[in-house]
Amino acid sequence: MERSDAAETRMAGDRRSLFDRFVQTAHRRVSQAPFFFVCAGIVAIWLVSLPLWEDLKEWQTAIHTVASVLTLLLVVLLENASRRAEEAAQEKLNVIAEALAELMTSAARSDPDLREAAKRLGDAVALEERH
Repeated sequence: MERSDAAETRMAGDRRSLFDRFVQTAHRRVSQAPFFFVCAGIVAIWLVSLPLWEDLKEWQTAIHTVASVLTLLLVVLLENASRRAEEAAQEKLNVIAEALAELMTSAARSDPDLREAAKRLGDAVALEERH
């Protein structure tokens, strides 16, 4: 069975790319309270800056632009982190299922029902490769 990116990273040690390390750090930071307060601070500064703007439409456009750019960047970073977490979880499940299938195959020499269950489990582990 071919190993996923998560398994390859684990097998090779921490040889993640600079971008992958950046994504992990960013994901950790944006999922904590200080990042929320930074965002709330940006909104507060925007709100109190109303008197400095001559045009209300430009004032609204400023926050929409900042929010759109931040949202785009965060979605890309969080999707990357989510994909890596999903690959790691899937690799763990595959290893557990492979070990269970081997154990069942070993014990199935005397039990035909167990032999069939071990075959179905082995097929299910390979199911991920077909999708």
